[in-house]
Amino acid sequence: MHETVLQQFRIVFNAVKTHFQQVERKAGVGRAQIWALSVIGEQPGIGVSDLAAALNVRQPTASIIVRNLSQHGFVQAGREGPDRRTVQLHITAEGRKVLRRAPGPFSGVLPQALQALDPAALGLLNQGLSQLIALLDADVRAATTPLSSLSTSD
Repeated sequence: MHETVLQQFRIVFNAVKTHFQQVERKAGVGRAQIWALSVIGEQPGIGVSDLAAALNVRQPTASIIVRNLSQHGFVQAGREGPDRRTVQLHITAEGRKVLRRAPGPFSGVLPQALQALDPAALGLLNQGLSQLIALLDADVRAATTPLSSLSTSD
């Protein structure tokens, strides 16, 4: 049984890796950046903290993504409104072009597939993965590391 489960993990990881490669090849930027662009496009004026929450990453990670997007001219960051302490993000025309080239789903194939699972199957998967994480004595801080930033080399 464990061989079958190991093969299933390989299939899942390969599907995620293939999607990341397709996104980067077609859009010219990574999947995390595409997801951030889509959120900023859907929520003009969003702040970095709210973007981090939407992407389920830590605020410093979101800041790095925003900095990269800004450097490429895909996002504009400005201080508007009554609270000049916070930065509001807006997608640029160039950023919208990148989104049009990117294959969906913008949030990634794994989050979309997990959302499509029925609640009972998702609960069992959660329970099993929790046990696996405990057996691995894995660092739970990795939960907020985007999959696209993990090594995809074989």
